Amino acid sequence: MQKLTERIDDLKQRIAAWGKRIRRYTERSTRFSQNRLFQSDQKRLYKSLERPMVSGTGPVPNQADTVAFWRSLWSEPVNHKEGPWTEVVASQCAGITPMDPVTITPDDVVEAVRRAPNWKSPGLDGLHHYWLKGFVVCHTVLARQFQEVLNQKSLPSLFTTGITHLVPKGQGTTDPSKYRPITCLPTIYKTLTSILSARITRHLDSNQVMPRAQNGC
Repeated sequence: MQKLTERIDDLKQRIAAWGKRIRRYTERSTRFSQNRLFQSDQKRLYKSLERPMVSGTGPVPNQADTVAFWRSLWSEPVNHKEGPWTEVVASQCAGITPMDPVTITPDDVVEAVRRAPNWKSPGLDGLHHYWLKGFVVCHTVLARQFQEVLNQKSLPSLFTTGITHLVPKGQGTTDPSKYRPITCLPTIYKTLTSILSARITRHLDSNQVMPRAQNGC
């Protein structure tokens, strides 16, 4: 009986030691992830600290109610009015050097794909950036096709057709209005917009168009 008790105590001590090791590893891993996120996306880090991730389990809204709610927002025509401030901004920007026409090279594609996360959710094409990084023979073809898109000023409809996921804003809600839509666009389209964003940012920086305090858009 005494040996059994000693054995149980020994196992409890081992379990406690392993528990401490797991907690230390988890804390260290969390700090590492937060440090990396701070360097790449401070806004996302602060948002994750203020609002923990919401679980998607539990009751969901009725499908018909969800379709009716979002159709009322997306299917109704809206007439937008340009505010007078747009004319003021246009007059203030009249002296800025116009941006040169964009010429997309294979190196631009390589750099845009390199910066992209490997396994970020894709769109209808189901293609992850991981594969674009590996299929280097496609970079020259993509650069040529992207240039054709800019020259023709026309995008394939597939580029702007995405998969919309509804993310709950709170726990266990069946109200369709309490969900936030996230649309995943095709990876190739995101590569094109990444290239254009880099070129526009370079032009804004070189002409000092954006104030230094402006972080993000």
